[in-house]
Amino acid sequence: SSCISCCSSWWSHVEMGPPDPILGVTEAFKRDTNAKKMNLGVGAYRDDNGKPYVLNSVRKAEAQIAAKKMDKEYLPIAGLAEFNKASAELALGDTNEVIKNGRYVTVQTISGTGSLRVGASFLQRFFKYSRDVYLPKPSWGNHTPIFRDAGMQLHAYRYYDPKTCGFDFAGALDDISKIPEQSVILFHACAHNPTGVDPRPEQWKELGAVVKKRNLFAFFDMAYQGFASGDINRDSWAVRHFIEQGINVVLSQSYAKNMGLYGERVGAFSVICKDADEAKRVESQLKILIRPMYSNPPINGARIAATILTAPDLRKEWLEEVKGMADRIIGMRKQLVANLKKEGSSHNWQHITDQIGMFCYTGLKPEQVEQLTKEFSIYMTKDGRISMAGVTSGNVNYLAGAIHQVSK
Repeated sequence: SSCISCCSSWWSHVEMGPPDPILGVTEAFKRDTNAKKMNLGVGAYRDDNGKPYVLNSVRKAEAQIAAKKMDKEYLPIAGLAEFNKASAELALGDTNEVIKNGRYVTVQTISGTGSLRVGASFLQRFFKYSRDVYLPKPSWGNHTPIFRDAGMQLHAYRYYDPKTCGFDFAGALDDISKIPEQSVILFHACAHNPTGVDPRPEQWKELGAVVKKRNLFAFFDMAYQGFASGDINRDSWAVRHFIEQGINVVLSQSYAKNMGLYGERVGAFSVICKDADEAKRVESQLKILIRPMYSNPPINGARIAATILTAPDLRKEWLEEVKGMADRIIGMRKQLVANLKKEGSSHNWQHITDQIGMFCYTGLKPEQVEQLTKEFSIYMTKDGRISMAGVTSGNVNYLAGAIHQVSK
């Protein structure tokens, strides 16, 4: 009988884990019966009717792919070659000397999260100086477990200033100038998640100078190229500037947001190297790392992205669509501020229009967030972060009225 009792519960010691803070918001939202309810937790784009949106350029690429009747054989470990090349060119600009000289390697990954995890694991195994990674505070909720689970040591540097709901430039410079040399520092290339707060180009220049002087290793996460400002070159400016300054970065890319390919899991990881020979060696080790993780990446989304990036007519249409998505979000920010003024709010809400990308750090306190949920059925994470994609011309008045009620 002792055998039966021991074998019947191998997992009795496993405790219930804490709920995911964002998915928890969605669950509560689904249970709510209020017709006016709003879910401002979800990090996925919605059109002005609050519906998921598939880009026309994506539909056209899918039709072209289907017409070719291609097979479903495995991709190579590093993924679809034309996708990798097009991704590097999109990030760095196709005339970049890095690309001309072949001193980079790009591998296809399982979206941005998979890219970060491959990158973190690569650093853990091959970065010979330090296991320390410095993340902006606050950082995207998933950055911490990704780097921690890959075996890196986590630290924070000042980034967001709650007093101004903006960038703490002085604090960031001060902290970064004290980071031990040869540590890893993570930057969001644009549309910082969760705050929507980005450095300006002249601030990026100073950050780059400190990174170079302190001999820090820069890891860029670029999940929103084109989606932040509507301009792919503007959104990748920081990455390109660092490389121009002789800082050989690594870079994670995602096509979840800017092509709306969320569930296709389309991403890339790039390492900028000293020369083409170093790039070959790095690529060989990235493949050895990826092989026991997931063997090779999924084919369909990479085909879609590669088709869009390499067909001039589709690329042009995609750039117009991604600008349309960015402009809708920017427009909602302006309308929200205008409506708060109209409600008679005396607060300065300029940070809502200063911030960029999918998310907005409203500056609302946890008790105000709770009141918004309880009294108005408006759901968001406790830190007051709202997904601007959940705001539409149909509900922006309601949201402004509710925010005014809890903040006046």
